[in-house]
Parts: sequence; structure tokens; C-alpha cells
Amino acid sequence: MARDDQAKETANMSQTMPMTMIQALRSAMDVMMERDGNVVVYGQDVGYFGGVFRVTDGLQAKYGKSRVFDAPISEGGIVGTAVGMAAYGLRPVVEIQFADYFYPATDQIVSEAARLRYRSAGEFTSSMVIRMPCGGGIYGGQTHSQSPEAFFTHVCGLRTVMPSNPYDAKGLLIASIENDDPVIFLEPKRLYNGPFDGHHDRPVVPWSGHPKGEVPTGYYTVDLDKAAIVRPGNDVTVLAYGTMVWVAEAAARESGVDAEVIDLRSIWPLDLDTIVASVKKTGRCVIVHEATQTSGFGAELAALVQEHCFYQLEAPIGRVAGWDTPYPHAQEWAYFPGPDRVGAALKRVMEG
Repeated sequence: MARDDQAKETANMSQTMPMTMIQALRSAMDVMMERDGNVVVYGQDVGYFGGVFRVTDGLQAKYGKSRVFDAPISEGGIVGTAVGMAAYGLRPVVEIQFADYFYPATDQIVSEAARLRYRSAGEFTSSMVIRMPCGGGIYGGQTHSQSPEAFFTHVCGLRTVMPSNPYDAKGLLIASIENDDPVIFLEPKRLYNGPFDGHHDRPVVPWSGHPKGEVPTGYYTVDLDKAAIVRPGNDVTVLAYGTMVWVAEAAARESGVDAEVIDLRSIWPLDLDTIVASVKKTGRCVIVHEATQTSGFGAELAALVQEHCFYQLEAPIGRVAGWDTPYPHAQEWAYFPGPDRVGAALKRVMEG
């Protein structure tokens, strides 16, 4: 990098501004499209319209229709063309309008994107990012509220990422675009415009009033395989990601339990060292995720904690998750793992 470019990059890192997660994600794509002509962005309605959540708003006007464009309503086609582009050296960032709609693209994700580097002995890579808004809390019902992260963690060759705040969202997305592996980038849509602690009956809190909403305007990255301890504590370790990070923090405050809350950020590959160190310190563990409990990613986390921390555990590992049912519309908050359910789990493990 030239000296002038380095100076400009340092200046951009020192300049910050309040951003929502929507703005932070858009800024990440903007930064990378300016830096690398091989980065292209496309999906359903992402061009002129700017995406259903307006994450790509303005990018087509800035970079043109050859780099930011709309795709037909064909998730398999969107991902399949991205695999081909990546094999030829482009770095596509594609959007699946809602995570619930990824299923038609499953064969392209699993059989093509995830396997390409392995089966070509490294000759080709799938340097692509698949962005997907996920999770509930917006009255989207069963077809607009799913959290399918466990599907992707089961597939060798995929990285799975889920940020919980604007600062991490931008840094993680830039790192994902630069990575040579295919990255499933899940965006909790309930967090797009502000942190959400599960209290749906309280006023919405904007990102502009939170430190994690202060985002550098230029280039920076957040490590793809490094968790963050967002709340230090000594009594119990809480493992969470996405919206559940904020719910876990609220539950710790309201229950009075001195919980250490870890934001996984990268669901797979996993920062196992941070998890193990925390559980060995606290001796207890509660796992929280929004997806259904049976065969959810929490089961893998529980197995890893038991395997690596068995002799330090003082109580059974707790899990709080969505119920094993389609995400309901009318009873959304009975399904959503709120601070009351998480707080009750914290108290149970403290009594164990």
C-alpha cells in the first residue's frame, strides 16, 4: 500500500460517526467496493431499490449496474452464479432477502461453494459472502423469522458469522469479503436499528446512543474467529450471539447474577479458547440462542463445554432457546427467549 493510502486509511480509522447496523453494513460494502474492483453486490431488489431493509441503498448509483444489480427470484441461481464468479476471481457479496429463503440454494451452498477449494486442491476458492437477515422480533411469522445458523455450522468449508452491533458488523463483513472461504453472514434484523434486550414493551433504543454504534468511517476488520467478552463476571458463563447477547446482558442485570457474557460473533470457526477459559473460571455455563432448541447450535456448544471443562463444572449446563415449533406470529414473545427465561436459567444453574 502506498504511503498516501496508508495515511488516508489511518485518518479514516480515527474518524467515526454514529451508524445503525444497516449503515455499518452498507459502509463495509462501500469501503470494499472502492478498494477492490472485484467486489460485486447483487440479490433480489438490492440495486435500484436498495434492498428490503435498505442495506445496499445508494451503492448502485455510486458503482453502477455492472457491480450492484438485481437478481431474479431464484436463490439457487443467485448462489450458483456467485460460486462461478468466485472461481474466476471475483468477490461476490450476495443477499438472500430473508434467511428463511436460503433453502432453494442449499445444493449450491453445500455441494459447490463449501467444497470447491477442497475438491480442487486449492486451485479454486469460493471467496464469496452470503448475507441473510435472520431472527424474529419484528412480527414476521414463521417464514420471516428463522435462525438457521446450525444448518451451516454442520457443513465443512463454510464460515458462519453473526454480529450483534454496528461496530462488529462492519469489521466482520469487511473481513468476510477479504476471506477466501465462503462466509454465511447472518444479520439479526431486530438489531438493524438499535440494541434490543427482549423487552418489546419498552421504547426502542437507537444505536446513536450506544458506544457500539460509533463506527469508523474507513477500513478496519474484526477477527472472524475471535469471541468478545461483553460483560465480565465470576459466577456463570453465558454463551450467546446476535440479539441474544443483549438479552443475556439484560438478564444478568435484572437477575442479580454475576454472569460473564460472551458474544461468539463467529459461530464457526469457534473461539473455543475464550469459552473454555471463562467456564473454567466460573464453573457454570448457560447457552442462549433464538433458534429452536433441538439440534440447535447450543447442543454443539454444550458438548464442547462438557468435553473441555467437565472437571470444573459445578452444575449442569443450561440452555435457553426457541421452542421446537414454527415461529408463531400471534405468540411471538412467548417464543422469543426473553430476559425472564434467561434470568430463570441463570438462577437454576447457581442453585445446581
